[in-house]
Amino acid sequence: MLIIPAIDLKDGQCVRLRQGKMDDTTVFSEDPVTMASQWAQEGARRLHVVDLNGAFAGTPMNRRVVNEITANYPGLPVQIGGGIRNLDTIESYVIAGVSWVIIGTSAVEDPAMVQEACKEFPGKIIVGLDAKDGLVATDGWAKVTDIKATELAKQFEQFGVESIVYTDIARDGMMQGVNVEATLEMANASDVPIIASGGITNMDDIRKLKEVADQGIMGAITGRAIYEGTLDLASAQALCDA
Repeated sequence: MLIIPAIDLKDGQCVRLRQGKMDDTTVFSEDPVTMASQWAQEGARRLHVVDLNGAFAGTPMNRRVVNEITANYPGLPVQIGGGIRNLDTIESYVIAGVSWVIIGTSAVEDPAMVQEACKEFPGKIIVGLDAKDGLVATDGWAKVTDIKATELAKQFEQFGVESIVYTDIARDGMMQGVNVEATLEMANASDVPIIASGGITNMDDIRKLKEVADQGIMGAITGRAIYEGTLDLASAQALCDA
């Protein structure tokens, strides 16, 4: 199981939000590229980068920073989400050296686009499903739909997505522990590997996920915990490797 550091970009800075609220922001670094360097030095094998401005605008807004990260660390795989609503955007990120592109809102509103993206860019497409009480949320979590996340997972399995990033909105950025039950339910809903996101606070959360990782959980994204020091990235990855 991979421990994947999150670099959330807002106005060119590295930040963390609480429950996806843009007005509840903590700035952890004004230099996201240096932040990427730190996580690389601590043994990160993949980075999770989110263009928060892009998620709300519906188009990439922090592309320069993303390009700098991929250019400076070509050996460090990057998955990018936020504002990815068409094939042209996906292509531009792939050309820039991004390893995987995460489709969120458009995956819910336009599943056919995901299907086409999987054909055009095989092995490059991740779907981001953000849920509250098991129901999918879109538009930077501003809208909660009546669609079950598990049902969408089954649909995207047929399209050939590389994995699904599953975020429990209620836990995200709140340091209240990961929702293992909901994550496991997602993993059991399809054969698509799940990347857990939201609520990871300390090594206990990593242990809980590791215990069930063989049921289809390939990774865990961590943000606030590694920035505030309640979780050590290198130790967490070592635990998963043991």
